[in-house]
Amino acid sequence: MKNGIKFGVVSATALLIASAGLPIVTANAAKTKTVTIGVVGDTSRELWERIGKRTQKEHGIKIKLKEFNDYVKPNQALADGSLDLNAFQTKIFFDDQNKKLGNKLKSIGKTVIVPMRMYSLKVDKVGDIKQGASIVVPNDATNEARALDVLVQAKLIKYNKKVTDPTVKDITSNPKKLDIKEVDAGQAVSALQTADAGVINGNFAHDANLKDKDILVEQNLKKNSAPYVNLIAAPKDKANKKVYKQIVKAYQTKETKADIKELFDNSQYAAWNLK
Repeated sequence: MKNGIKFGVVSATALLIASAGLPIVTANAAKTKTVTIGVVGDTSRELWERIGKRTQKEHGIKIKLKEFNDYVKPNQALADGSLDLNAFQTKIFFDDQNKKLGNKLKSIGKTVIVPMRMYSLKVDKVGDIKQGASIVVPNDATNEARALDVLVQAKLIKYNKKVTDPTVKDITSNPKKLDIKEVDAGQAVSALQTADAGVINGNFAHDANLKDKDILVEQNLKKNSAPYVNLIAAPKDKANKKVYKQIVKAYQTKETKADIKELFDNSQYAAWNLK
C-alpha cells in the first residue's frame, strides 16, 4: 500500500510539471561544469568544439572558448582568474611569460607543434629576395628568436647565438642588407601585404588563409623540438583539478589526432607523444 501511495505522488508531480510546461532537469545536466579556455585567433575553435562535444558527453564538461588576438593577454587572464585554462602557446613562450607573472601558472598537458614559416606574396623562392628587401618578424622575445632562426635557416642572416632573447639588433651578418621590421605577431599577416616577405606564426597564417604556395621556408623542428611544443596551461594552485585532467585526457586521443590532420593537414601536428 505504501509503495502504491508513493508511486501515485511521484506520478502526480511529474504530470503537474509536464502540464505546466516546465523543463525537467536531468541529473547529468545539473552536474554540467563549464570550463572557459583562452585561445588566440580562430584557428583552433573547431578543434576545441569537437573536443567539447566529447567532454560534454563523457564527463558533463562544457567548454567555453574565449578568443584573444595577442599572445600576452591570455596568460594575464589566467593569472588573474578570468580564465580557467588557456591553450595557444609554446613551452618556451610559456616559460618566459610565466616567469614575468611570478610563476603563477603551470603546464598540464601537451597539444600540438606548429612550425613557423616564412611567406611571401611577391617572390616564389628565397633566392628571389633582392638587396634591401623588407621582411617582417614578430616582436615578442621567444617568437622573434624563432623567426631569426628561420632567416638563418634560409641563409639570409646570422645573429649572436649567445644572446638569450635575440632581436634584429643582434644580427651579425646581413649580406643583402635586408630591412627586417619587428611587428606585433598578430599584425604580421597585414604587414606581409606591403613587405617582401614575413615570418609568421602558424595560427595567424591559418586564420588568414595563407597558401602553401606562398611558403618560402618552414622552420626545421626535427632537432630540439621540445621548446616549440604547444601546451594547455592552468593556474598553479588549481592545476590538479579533476575536471582539468579530464579535458587534457580528452584532448590527447586518437580522435583528436585525426581531427588535427583533417583540419590542419600539415600545418600543425599532434605532439603529446612526440619524442
